[in-house]
Amino acid sequence: LQAAGKMEGFDDSLSQDSIDLTDRVATLEQRVQMQEDEIQLLKSALADVLRRLGQYEEKDRKTNKPRPPVLPSRPTISNGGTNTPKKADHSISGRQQTPPTPTSYTHGISQRSPMPSPKTQHREIKRWSSGDMSSGIQPRSRSSSLDRTSILRQSGRRGSGSQSHGPREASHVQEEGAVRMFLRGRPITMYMPTDMMESYNFKEKGTLPGEKLKLDWVYGYRGRDCRSNLYLLPTGEIVYFVAAVVVLYNVDEQLQRHYLGHNDDVKCLAVHPDKITIATGQVTGHGREGELDTYKNVDSFYNKDVEFWYRAHVRVWDSVTLHTLHVIGAGDFERGVCCVAFSKSDGGAQLLAVDEANEHILSVWEWQKGEKGHKITETKAANEPVLAAEFHPTEKNLIVTCGKSHICFWTLEDSKLSKKQGVFEKHDKPKYVLCLAFAENGDAITGDSNGNIFVWGKGTNRISCSMVGPHDGGIFSLCVMKDGTLVSGGGKDRKLIAWDRNYQQTGAESEIAEVTGPVRTITQGKGDDVFVGTTRNAILRGRVGEPFEPIVEAHTDELWGLAAHPNQCLFLTCAYDRRVFLWNADTHTPVWSKILEDPAQSAEFHPNGSVVAIGLQSGRWLVLDTSSKDLVTVHTDGNEQHDCVRYSPDGNFLAVGSHDNIIYLYSVTEEGRKYSRVGKLTGHSSFVTHLDWSSDNQYIRSNSGDYEILYWSAAMCRQVPAAASLRDVEWATATCTLNFQVFGMWPEGSDGTDINGSTRSKSGKLLVNADDFGKVNLFTYPCCQPRSPCHSYPGHSSHVTTVDFLHDDSTLLSTGGKDNSIFQWKVVA
Repeated sequence: LQAAGKMEGFDDSLSQDSIDLTDRVATLEQRVQMQEDEIQLLKSALADVLRRLGQYEEKDRKTNKPRPPVLPSRPTISNGGTNTPKKADHSISGRQQTPPTPTSYTHGISQRSPMPSPKTQHREIKRWSSGDMSSGIQPRSRSSSLDRTSILRQSGRRGSGSQSHGPREASHVQEEGAVRMFLRGRPITMYMPTDMMESYNFKEKGTLPGEKLKLDWVYGYRGRDCRSNLYLLPTGEIVYFVAAVVVLYNVDEQLQRHYLGHNDDVKCLAVHPDKITIATGQVTGHGREGELDTYKNVDSFYNKDVEFWYRAHVRVWDSVTLHTLHVIGAGDFERGVCCVAFSKSDGGAQLLAVDEANEHILSVWEWQKGEKGHKITETKAANEPVLAAEFHPTEKNLIVTCGKSHICFWTLEDSKLSKKQGVFEKHDKPKYVLCLAFAENGDAITGDSNGNIFVWGKGTNRISCSMVGPHDGGIFSLCVMKDGTLVSGGGKDRKLIAWDRNYQQTGAESEIAEVTGPVRTITQGKGDDVFVGTTRNAILRGRVGEPFEPIVEAHTDELWGLAAHPNQCLFLTCAYDRRVFLWNADTHTPVWSKILEDPAQSAEFHPNGSVVAIGLQSGRWLVLDTSSKDLVTVHTDGNEQHDCVRYSPDGNFLAVGSHDNIIYLYSVTEEGRKYSRVGKLTGHSSFVTHLDWSSDNQYIRSNSGDYEILYWSAAMCRQVPAAASLRDVEWATATCTLNFQVFGMWPEGSDGTDINGSTRSKSGKLLVNADDFGKVNLFTYPCCQPRSPCHSYPGHSSHVTTVDFLHDDSTLLSTGGKDNSIFQWKVVA
């Protein structure tokens, strides 16, 4: 048993070490991304050279001039799926050796695009690694070489008007009735409707929409990696956080309020002894140019600090008015604030904070002195991560911290901190001291990774009482109730155990359901009620010894799948955690949930609402019954994830866009319950990102990871090469982020991955996009003027992955990728 306990402690230590490892990996990923950006520019330049050399060779051949040595040509586009190069083959040398004809490299963006990239180039950007491109080019004579600078200059020719839109300029190509913009050096030509060709003014400014968004509900809770972040306020609200939002949730009245002052992930929370003032700490953000104005509209405190506004800091705010009172430590903290606490014996005049950077700096502040507070002192807290830090409730100037391989007792005297290490004596020193609480008599109580509870005598650094092994695995939380009893919460065993004042088990015990996860934090509710936050981002309510019911449920891994029901106030989400939720947008609760065999990527309801299709990461896709959640059918196409699934407006077809560059087309019968594949749409040179159907069910348009816009005939299962011929087609949806009606939503300097998704309201008046910087942006539709103005709304702390309107346009839904949250916004006039 002792050996088993040590193994569980080792498992807990691995989970904590992964936090530091994740930060280091994130830094390396940023460096790799910078190198990938440079590679993409080189690839674009090479693609331009190849295309232009082909044009010169074709011209020379027609005029019977002597030809230089032949370069490999581009492969022809095949819609039958048999001649498309395999995804793994990125070499140029594998192409045909005959000169290209005008139809041999017909491009779906525009046949007259000045610089299309090779069809076999895969641009896997930001969340996908870039494909390799080998240099299998035959040698050429010096006389046939072209100057790269002159080629780039030629390809940058402007039309009748141009505006900066990324690294290169967007322009109005009047003779073609089109607009051309550039992403990572690649030209993207978008054709305007015929009735706009004469009247369109490229230099005209877009207009702001008359409607705005108001955050109505937040689905989610951050329990996977944060501690002590759930408390009950005198108002009857529980306070917790997810993403960059602090939620105040009245469970009985089913109402939420939201504090929106933060600009990145909130990591810790503390309630002042007055039970009104709250302190929350965040990580360091990005500080992108232009973002500050967005936050000024949310919190006036951003007008007072234009230099360090995005740096890690603690915000002290009023839970009644939701107004910020003080911003502490902006510019002092390096990585993020992992622990924050108010003093208790002096009425909460002081505040402590721990920086989660490598030095683990502990600082103490007089937070009420000035708007930015006054730092009394700081010192290195430990060599290892600090997991909890608290002021002693009765001993003035005494602080206790604990974490990996340590517990320390600090004394604050003459503005200096001195510490004493906790002494475990005959007891095994744990790998982690995971949680901390205080008894009524002032004793400190700790739970550790060995499953032990130790009581440290008041004013000492030695153990006065021990409870060895009550939990199988680590003890993640301890809660001292108002009557002096204790509740402990286990990680691996998911148990809640009640203890009396003498630290004897009362016999009351509860086990949390596995689907909601191990205990992360415990706080007392009204009477004997207990609220439990779990590591699987759920919040439960109940009494020890009785079953616990979830009041907050959420996803636990990256979230991309979102679909609104076509005629009810329901929506579905699915994520990499393999869970699917059908939510009621009125009651803000799950109608049902289901665990799949594979991580999920995308979702779409059939137009009649009776079934929903879900694209998985394994190459499979399935259909579930909306009412019963039963499996209707499952199909396999390729072995890569399906990034988008889209039914035709009449429900007779389903298009599945895959990461293998192919769109799989199915006929749908029996009210969405029978599917037969009718063909494959091949021609994209990168993974398919978005799909739209035409309103008459005849055509499909699609975007890909290398910024192509291709058009397809659904009836013929073929690409429509003449994109201009479809300029007047009416489209049922606007999820494709590249087309004329939405190109104005792209920000200046965009690299092509700044917008993850978009949606148009059913009324056709509003356009919303999900960007890579945690913002939801509301535009007027159509959005066809460069850099159109918008209302921008923060709250998500990760890339916003998907947005969708409910069937009546009254509500907008947005999903956060890494923050695992769902935001529900009211559309207000």
